[in-house]
This record gives sequence, structure tokens and C-alpha cells, in this order.
Amino acid sequence: MKNLLLFLSVLFLTNANAQSPKQDTFKETPATLKINNDQLLGTLTIPDGVKKWPVALIISGSGPTDRNGNNPMMKNNSLKMLAEELAKNGIASLRFDKRGIGESKKSAITESSLVFENYTEDVKSWINFLKQDKRFTQLTVIGHSEGSLIGMIASAKANKFVSIAGAGESADKLIKTQIASKSNKQIEDMTFPIIDSLKSGNKVNKVDPLLNSLFRASIQPYLISWFKYDPQAEIKKLNIPVLIIQGNNDLQVSVKDAENLSKAKPHSELVIVDKMNHIMKIIDGDQKANMESYANETLPVSETMVHKIVSFIKK
Repeated sequence: MKNLLLFLSVLFLTNANAQSPKQDTFKETPATLKINNDQLLGTLTIPDGVKKWPVALIISGSGPTDRNGNNPMMKNNSLKMLAEELAKNGIASLRFDKRGIGESKKSAITESSLVFENYTEDVKSWINFLKQDKRFTQLTVIGHSEGSLIGMIASAKANKFVSIAGAGESADKLIKTQIASKSNKQIEDMTFPIIDSLKSGNKVNKVDPLLNSLFRASIQPYLISWFKYDPQAEIKKLNIPVLIIQGNNDLQVSVKDAENLSKAKPHSELVIVDKMNHIMKIIDGDQKANMESYANETLPVSETMVHKIVSFIKK
């Protein structure tokens, strides 16, 4: 039970031969997005050399994950590494701290007021920010994990979209699957009615104290807003080229999720990366080695993944 709650709490809280030669140098500059009285902070990674580049907006996953792919408990630098690899291949990028995270902490919204649409609207604003910058020739949105769904919803004005380790079903179904695979029927009987109520748009007044970290009253508005989005329906709405990338060593999202997204978007490109885990790193070992990689800030991201993204953006 304890392990299950910890897992669910965390859940809440590119053809190489076609590429240009890699560049060894790039520069990073701070980026600030002003939205009403709030400020969101990010990092622009710019290749050296030419004065115009394609640009990627990189969206992090769920919980307290910052622009670099790190959280207070684990540092792996996955998104920072992705940005650097893109820059070495002549592609600029912007990664940012979500509201309440990292340098955007001062723009936090109270938990009881936070809804999923706060994140999608922020991404739309970052898209407009980048499209107004004359240095950039085209814009690709890259969403990782929960950032995949956020990106799908927000990318109507983007030129291309990349999903990395994105769920292929709505969050309520995903959570039920995780509970069913890691617990007994007693836990299912406690949690499934709560999930069903939230899915229907109704708050739950009485929650067992054991489940308070997942379903406390203040987080229920966010869960209600999150549960209503179906990734298959959202990706189908996109009228731009789509690349779907999934590792077959991912402990959180399955290859089936990626296949479901691909079926929903028939003309998308689907890439399954052998041995790649959820944070985009190649793991040859067992589950213990997989989990240890979440706190390994030197293990590089998958070269195959980078090649596929670079090729997709440049073609």
C-alpha cells in the first residue's frame, strides 16, 4: 500500500545519415514570459553559427519536474541534455519551469484553483512568444510524459509536434490500470469510485485518510480538469506532422500507449526505441538499474531518439 501511494503521488505531483554535421558549441540565455501579473522563466538554447534556426518548445512532465527534467528528489538532466543535443544539430529550443516550479515558483496558483488548462494556456503563450521571434524559421512542440498531452492540446499554431513517452489513454484510465497492477481488490474498491466520480465532474467529500495524498479536496479540481482529456482524441485534432516516440523499457508508459496514439493519428510517425526508459535513457540492466537512472545526471539521453527528432524537425 505504501509503495503504491508513493508511485501514484509521483504520478500526480531522430535518420542520422540525413543530418548536418554536429556543432560543438551553443549558448544559453534566460527567457521570460509575462502573463498578466505573472512571470514564467525558461532557457533558450541557441546554436552558434547561422542567424536563423528551427526551434523546439520542450514541455516537461507531471509533478515538480523543472525545465531540465529534474525534481527536488531526483536529478537526471534529461530535458537539458535533449536541448543540448538539438543545439549541436542546429536546432534551437526553449524549455521552461511550469507555474510553481523552479524559477517560476512565484507564479504558482493555489492548489485548489489550479486546473489542467492553466498549463495548456501557458504553453500557448510560449508558442506565441517563440513565433514572434524572427530568428526562428519553424516551431516544433516536444511534449514529454504529461507534457505530451499538454502539447497536443496547445499546438494548433505549431508547425510540428513530437510526443515522447506520452500516455495513450485518459488519466483516470491510466491511474486505474496502475492501481489494478500494484494492489489488491480492497484498494480498487476504495479508489475506483473516487476516480469515477471525479471523471464525471463531481467532487468527493469524504476521502479515506490513507488516500488523502492522492485525492485530497484541494487537488480534486485539477484531477477533474485532467481526467476529461483523451490523448487519442486530442492528437487526432492536430493538422500538423506528428512524431510519436516511446521506449520499450519504460516503467510508466507502455508501447501500447504509443501504438494507440499512432492509430488515432494514422499519418503520424511511430518510433519505438529499444531499451529506452521513461526519462529517455538507454538501460541495459534490470528494474533497479532503471530506477537508479532517474537520479543519474550524467547518463546521456538516447542517441537514436535524438536522431529521429532531428530528422523529423529538419525534413
